[in-house]
Amino acid sequence: MFTRYAIYYTPASGTPLADFGAHWLGWDSAAGATRPHPDVDGIDVAGVTDTPRKYGFHGTIKPPFRLAEGHHADDLQDALARLCETAQPVTLDALVLARLGRFLALVPAGDTAALGALAARAVQELDAFRAPPTQAELTKRRAARLSPAQDAHLVRWGYPYVLDQFRFHLTLSGKLDKPTAAAAEAALSAHLAPLDLAPYVIDGLTLLGEDAEGRFHQIHRYTLTG
Repeated sequence: MFTRYAIYYTPASGTPLADFGAHWLGWDSAAGATRPHPDVDGIDVAGVTDTPRKYGFHGTIKPPFRLAEGHHADDLQDALARLCETAQPVTLDALVLARLGRFLALVPAGDTAALGALAARAVQELDAFRAPPTQAELTKRRAARLSPAQDAHLVRWGYPYVLDQFRFHLTLSGKLDKPTAAAAEAALSAHLAPLDLAPYVIDGLTLLGEDAEGRFHQIHRYTLTG
């Protein structure tokens, strides 16, 4: 049914942040359905969010991967469930809006060591389920001018931005020019202001699958109960 799988942090369905993210991006991965974008004067929200839309509103923990030969999605679900049974929720000081290069995202404020450790567990403990990247995938990633450490992670873990290179973020836009980024940042600030994002608790991990059209669907969200 799915071509790839991913492990993300997604806000619990029905929470204000989850509802905001689904409407802002135009795709609700929990429901597997499109959502209308908010009307923002002077901003083409659909254009701003075109690139990240298919993934849904999320923070990457273990990036998309094809299942390794001999492994099955049911086994992956069981392994993620066991991990979440032994992992504790992570409390962040806050989530704050930031510019990361040319795109906008919510990023954690304060100490992120516990979140990094959680992500590292998912990357390492579930890696047997990941098929190795193809040469085409390696070439595409290396076009981003990776550092030696990032290239080593790409070869070992299939993705350059893991472990010591991990930077948690919930993506809110594609790459934007400066005027568009400034306008989108102002619009996002207004939409995010009513939400309670300080402190913020990462309370679960979600397994998602990519359909034939490239859109990600939530398979199951596991609560961190360790």
